[in-house]
Amino acid sequence: MMFKKFKAATVQTAPVFLDVEKTIAKAIAFIKEASNNGAQLIAFPEVFIAGYPYWNWIMTPVQGSQWYEKLYKAAVKTEDEAMQPLFQAAKDYNIHIVIGLNERGDSFGEIYNTNIIIDNQGKLIGKHRKLVPTWAEKLTWTSGDGSSLKVYDTEVGPLGTLACGENTNTLARFTLLAQGELVHIANYISLPVAPPDYNMAEAIKIRAAAHSFEGKLFTIVSCSTISEEIKEALREDVPNVDEVLTRKNSAFSGFIGPNGAVIGEPLIDEEGIIYADIDLSKCIQPKQMHDILGHYNRFDIFDLRVNTAPTRKITFINDHDEFNTK
Repeated sequence: MMFKKFKAATVQTAPVFLDVEKTIAKAIAFIKEASNNGAQLIAFPEVFIAGYPYWNWIMTPVQGSQWYEKLYKAAVKTEDEAMQPLFQAAKDYNIHIVIGLNERGDSFGEIYNTNIIIDNQGKLIGKHRKLVPTWAEKLTWTSGDGSSLKVYDTEVGPLGTLACGENTNTLARFTLLAQGELVHIANYISLPVAPPDYNMAEAIKIRAAAHSFEGKLFTIVSCSTISEEIKEALREDVPNVDEVLTRKNSAFSGFIGPNGAVIGEPLIDEEGIIYADIDLSKCIQPKQMHDILGHYNRFDIFDLRVNTAPTRKITFINDHDEFNTK
């Protein structure tokens, strides 16, 4: 067997707020830098293209409605022309990319929090839509479905991803582990509006460590930051925006090994890009102790069933007899 070894990069930064083209250009600059430093995989934050709906947390729903419209107009589909430079960059720089975006649905009331996986040939090999928007996020995003709970076979190994709070969803995480996931991308946004005693950076690290330790795999975390540009955009509606969107320990980006320990020095609150060397053979020995996908489980007792069918909004039936049997 060949056990993959590669260098990975993760980015902690803010998007160019609600500007798809400029955000993608910013991403490509990081992609070029990562490739020049030998990285074969790069991770970007949740909904990096092109911004997070912070207004849901600091405005009333009525105030925030105009911002929802702005976000919808800045949402994208993967086939949009504006997205193509990103796919080309993956090919040009021979690097795998996992990046979050606001994915435009077919209805004007439909935006998905989506992570896309692009291989080093510039091909979209998969995407994951966040299953359940967290708390105030329900004012913006539509829930995904089980069809995107997949692990993808790539040149850097079996890769899966979850967005932000769903990294606490034990069943979603086990669904990825059961498909042989060895490289997990967990991306986040910084959340300074949390309760005063809540350390977001530590919470992110705990979640990543839990997944790595339970599954004996590598987790790569990428978290966004809140730029002055974002605060200025919201200031007219929220004059005390500095107070509500400024806080220490709100962002963590880094690497977690299969023993649950942090690899190297993570980024906490600071913007930048960091690297780690990944050796998937390091996943073998820890599994001898706890392999929850094999000897350390009882599948005669536990039975997890996952509905991977895409959500169907409507079913057309053109036969009366068939309709009456439904």
